[in-house]
Amino acid sequence: MEFYYLKDKPEFITQIADWYFEQWGYLMVTPSVEIIKHKLQAQLNSNKLPLMLLLVENEQLLGVSQLKFREMDIYPDKEHWLGGVYICNRQRGKGLAKKMIIKAKDIASSLNVKTLYLQTIDLSGGIYSQLGWQAIEQTTDKGEEVLVMQCHLTHT
Repeated sequence: MEFYYLKDKPEFITQIADWYFEQWGYLMVTPSVEIIKHKLQAQLNSNKLPLMLLLVENEQLLGVSQLKFREMDIYPDKEHWLGGVYICNRQRGKGLAKKMIIKAKDIASSLNVKTLYLQTIDLSGGIYSQLGWQAIEQTTDKGEEVLVMQCHLTHT
C-alpha cells in the first residue's frame, strides 16, 4: 500500500467522482458527477492546499481524503479542513481510514497548518475522537446533523 497525491495519479479522477457522487451526491444543489470531476481538477497539488491524498495498492484505488479550504460557510475563520475521507466498500473495516487520517494530518503539519477542522455525521466523533480530534459543536449542514471537530497539529 502506498500514498500518492491525485496530482500524480489523475487517472483516478473519474473513479473518485463516482464514489463521491454515490456517497454525497444527494447533498449537492445540482447533483452531477461532472461538477465533482471539475472540483477534483482543482486539487492537483502536492505542496499546497487544496490537495487530495490517495491510498493505492497494486494500481487499485483503496481510499481518498482531501485537505482543503473552508468547507463550511458558517465558519469563515476556520481555514483548513480534512474532508472527503472515503474508503472503497470492499476495503472497509481494515483500518485504512485511520491510516488516511494520520497521513493527511502529517501532510497538513508539513505544510505549516496549525489546526485542521472536519465535519462528520457520526455525532460521537467516532474514529476522529480516537485519533485525538476534539468536538467543537454540533450543527446542521445541508439538512444533516453534523459534529464539527478540530485537531491542533504539532510541527516537527
